[in-house]
Amino acid sequence: MTDLLVVMGVSGSGKSTVGAALAQRLRVPFADADDFHPEANIAKMTRGEALDDRDRHPWLEIIGEWLAAHPEGGVMSCSALKRRYRDQLRHHAPAAVFLLLEGGREVIERRQASRPGHFMPASLLSSQFATLEPLAPDENGIVIDVDQSVDAIVQGYLERTHHEES
Repeated sequence: MTDLLVVMGVSGSGKSTVGAALAQRLRVPFADADDFHPEANIAKMTRGEALDDRDRHPWLEIIGEWLAAHPEGGVMSCSALKRRYRDQLRHHAPAAVFLLLEGGREVIERRQASRPGHFMPASLLSSQFATLEPLAPDENGIVIDVDQSVDAIVQGYLERTHHEES
């Protein structure tokens, strides 16, 4: 089984931390979609302005290309908040599995408060929740509650995807 995974969710849900832990456990490459944002996107978010679909499209193309370049397996942390964004990624990597890290606003706010200096200000959290479209039944993905330890999230993913313990 190929482990090509997109760890998704709103800003502050733990995508990068969980993604890196999963990649290490699965022994596959890891990338953080934040590292692929063009400077214009980072500047816009730093000003407290939400990205729109025009901003996201070229960024998602680059992420999709990374996924396509890792058919043997890889983990990408990426918000992928809308179905059409996930469809854009699936166009490049049809086998990709999406792991939605889900949590209530209070949990996410608490997590965001522990990330000083991140370019996504907490003030944009409302726009993230408003944009989030949950995984549809026909999407290849699972949902895990973020209000637990990283190890528990990783273990939950591995158990639900029938991986053997290494």
